[in-house]
Amino acid sequence: MNHRHSFAAAALLAAAVCAGCGTAEKPAEKSAPRAAIGEFGLDLTAGKPDVRPGDDFFAYANGRWYETFEIPADRASYGVFQELRKRSDANVRQIIEEAAAGQPEPGSPAQKIGDFYASFMEEQAIEEAGLEPVREDLERIAAAKSREDIARLFGQPGYTSTFGLSMPPDLKRPDRYSVVISQSGLGLPDRDYYLREDPELDRIRKRYVAYIEQMLTLGGLSNAAARARTIMDFETAIARAQWSIEKRRDVQAGYNPRTRAQLRKEAPGFDWEAFLNAAGLGERQDFILWELTAIRDIARLVSRTPLDTLKDYLTFHYLSDHAAYLPKRFDDAHFDFYGRTLRSQPEQRERWKRAVELVNRALGEQVGQEYVKRHFPPESKAMMEELVANLREALRLRIESLEWMTPATRARALEKLSSFVTKIGYPDRWKDYSTLEVRRGDLIGNVRRAQVWEWQYQLDRLDEPVDRMEWFMYPQTVNAYYNPVANEIVFPAAILQPPFFDPHADPAVNYGAIGAVIGHEIGHGFDDQGRKFAADGSLQDWWTPEDSSAFSSRVQQLIRQYSQFEALPGLYVNGAITVGENIGDLGGLSMAYHAYKLSLGGKPAPVIGGLTGEQRFFLSWAQVWRAKYREGALREQVLSNVHSPAYFRVNGPVRNMDAWYEAFGVKPGDALYLPPEERVSIW
Repeated sequence: MNHRHSFAAAALLAAAVCAGCGTAEKPAEKSAPRAAIGEFGLDLTAGKPDVRPGDDFFAYANGRWYETFEIPADRASYGVFQELRKRSDANVRQIIEEAAAGQPEPGSPAQKIGDFYASFMEEQAIEEAGLEPVREDLERIAAAKSREDIARLFGQPGYTSTFGLSMPPDLKRPDRYSVVISQSGLGLPDRDYYLREDPELDRIRKRYVAYIEQMLTLGGLSNAAARARTIMDFETAIARAQWSIEKRRDVQAGYNPRTRAQLRKEAPGFDWEAFLNAAGLGERQDFILWELTAIRDIARLVSRTPLDTLKDYLTFHYLSDHAAYLPKRFDDAHFDFYGRTLRSQPEQRERWKRAVELVNRALGEQVGQEYVKRHFPPESKAMMEELVANLREALRLRIESLEWMTPATRARALEKLSSFVTKIGYPDRWKDYSTLEVRRGDLIGNVRRAQVWEWQYQLDRLDEPVDRMEWFMYPQTVNAYYNPVANEIVFPAAILQPPFFDPHADPAVNYGAIGAVIGHEIGHGFDDQGRKFAADGSLQDWWTPEDSSAFSSRVQQLIRQYSQFEALPGLYVNGAITVGENIGDLGGLSMAYHAYKLSLGGKPAPVIGGLTGEQRFFLSWAQVWRAKYREGALREQVLSNVHSPAYFRVNGPVRNMDAWYEAFGVKPGDALYLPPEERVSIW
């Protein structure tokens, strides 16, 4: 997120105003384009001005909205991201339904998109088919007579496994792909849901066992209650073996290269040959084992688990994973647990919304091509490029002036920053889905073929050079990311709309919103894990011991701050889990503020609506993180997500920035006040 975008925004506004100037003989003057929100990009009706900003900045900016807004019944949480996703889904729905209603050429993009969507929407046909579309897959599980058969099923797309497989670029040789084996296999969001002593989690565990029993019963299995308890015991044992989130985040701990022979020796008891052969990796000799001890222990666990338990485990997860594509009784059971029980969500989402999500997953870039044509003007991309350039300049200046960094590390940090690649809006080259077969009226077949197609797509390029043009999000996705092995920041088209980005908003608002988001993604290149990657994307230690120590000291201070935030009674944010995102927020907001000040060219910011530029900047940050959670969703966020809840993403960074104290007159005694020596500044 950048600093010079404001010049482009101002230029656009000036051009619009001047277009109406002239003599009386000319057409009537056109009004200048206006911001989409409020007079200049901020919703000033959302806050509670009676709350002191220094006591609760989230409430000051969003409190009236928070107290009066009702989360839609089909949502577990709601905020700006969900609002933009609602808008994006509606736009995508129009594209898809036009394709579904037409008579496109067989094999064409429109045929695939329309028929995939229609196959999910044909509820009566799904009801009439019952379990017949999945009969063959279920019989394959039932027919398993050995652990070799189980391992083979674990390796096939469409079946759950206790081990994950992926083929990302190699962290130390980012020009080539690797095969990563990781821990997997849980039906609850994270190991803490199985192991943590907590009355609410105990209730969820009991309901999960009941859900397993319900699915097995719907699938026609006898003695479902006893089988459900056994499956739960098996998953609990998996959870005990698994690494925690904070340990899994450590890229150095997770990078464990092993040969095929070493894998068999270090993780005995599991038929790795059958597993890898079934996955299409029969000739592969080199792997990365991520959670090394967990993979070892889970392999041993599988070796001593009764065959019937493993088959029941596979059957349950197959039915649960495919419930959305099966008759309503399966879908309702799945939602009742994962929606109502786990996330406190009262109602299931409308079917068309879930159909859009499914088509996006299977044919995302195919849909994205049309989405971009309709909803992403070229001017937005140009303005974003300027913004990114300005944010990078702000970070360059900040790195050059860091008092805690030595010249050697500073030079490497600047080298990495100068090597950043920026991708905005959509890919330069689209994925080719021509070999994916989609049939109207064959929902399970479409889902299965899409899974196999995507896996084969990964396999086919495994020995090719890494595709640097690839995107890991679709243009219609409301999100952004940093990819360390490519040293790139990526901003899909759908996030580039108000309140994140509005070419007609006040520059301070754009800097506090999309500017800080850009800075956040740049900051991931220098967070506690991103800093371990060099300019070429390789995992290597380029820090001096002194700089590493100074950085770690600041990080630990930030971890302690966030760990004091209480999300629910007795449930606190885990600062060690969320630290990468918290560094991104603090660094991004700091970069964006610096860039905004640079954009003013040494002049004071204008006062608009009674607010200074600095106040508008910080209020914009608070506005984009406006969100509200149901209790279950908030619990899941805290226990299993690397992002802090939105409330703390507003209050956490600002209390570390001197400019915020000055802008709002925050004083000692205010709840968020931190003495200057306790404020964290990293980048």
